[in-house]
Amino acid sequence: MVILLVKRGDQNQFLYETKVENAVDDVVKDITAIFNGRLKVTRICYEMDELQKHGTFLPHEMQGLTEDQIKELKLEDPWAKRCAPQDYVLQKDEMGRRCGYAPPPHLQDVLKRAMETAKDMISKKRVDLRQCLTQKDVARALDELRGATKIVFPAGLPPHDPVRMELDNVEDLTGTQASKEVIDPSRACLWACGKKFINGNKLSDHLGKNDKSKVTVKLCSNSEGAPGREPVMTEEERKQLMLHAYRKQEEWKKLEKDDDDSYLDSKWADGKNLKRQFHGLDNIAWRPGMKK
Repeated sequence: MVILLVKRGDQNQFLYETKVENAVDDVVKDITAIFNGRLKVTRICYEMDELQKHGTFLPHEMQGLTEDQIKELKLEDPWAKRCAPQDYVLQKDEMGRRCGYAPPPHLQDVLKRAMETAKDMISKKRVDLRQCLTQKDVARALDELRGATKIVFPAGLPPHDPVRMELDNVEDLTGTQASKEVIDPSRACLWACGKKFINGNKLSDHLGKNDKSKVTVKLCSNSEGAPGREPVMTEEERKQLMLHAYRKQEEWKKLEKDDDDSYLDSKWADGKNLKRQFHGLDNIAWRPGMKK
């Protein structure tokens, strides 16, 4: 099996295991699904954090309004109490996006544990642990979040709540930063060694037939053009090289300033020392008045 280190830009994303006999189209499709799935889990965890703090999402026409404005316009959230968890606590949302009927502390812990588990399943740390990621791992992370939501909100979430929309795959990311991060599967492509993988080919056409190798690939969109090449050395290696060069430079500076020649008085610097040793003259001392 060949291992692909999938990168987006300069950041490691995940490891992907495949065979060189597989078609490029299938590999790109699978990698893109995993990449977009990880983004989905991240978005859900962000919204779920707000969900456990302030309850369900308000209808769009009520968001951002003060209580006085809501009363004046005679607006009402029909889903707030219907979907509120058991023994809910009131936690007003200062941003005016959620109803304020938050789960009690022990149910908040259920959501927190689910978020931590889901994040660990798709974490970038798996690259350092040499653990490959699959669509099944992403599905398990989504199931973990879905199950926790059903436990805390047995009546379900409003149809307009971002968490429910994400879990139902009906989210609308138009006009958001998240929409720029998602890659369209029909326009996705892979690059390695400065060359683009061509649809219709097999991986072996680009990576050779060695099925026991590890290759760094970059996931891009066709509209982005060729990605930047990988640096010759890592940032840490570059820092260590610069530190070594600086130390050598400082050593040479010290040697240039040191003009002390007192070392010439040492025995090891005396060229006739060995001759005196052979003649037994190396341990002779004399001064006036000294008796033999």
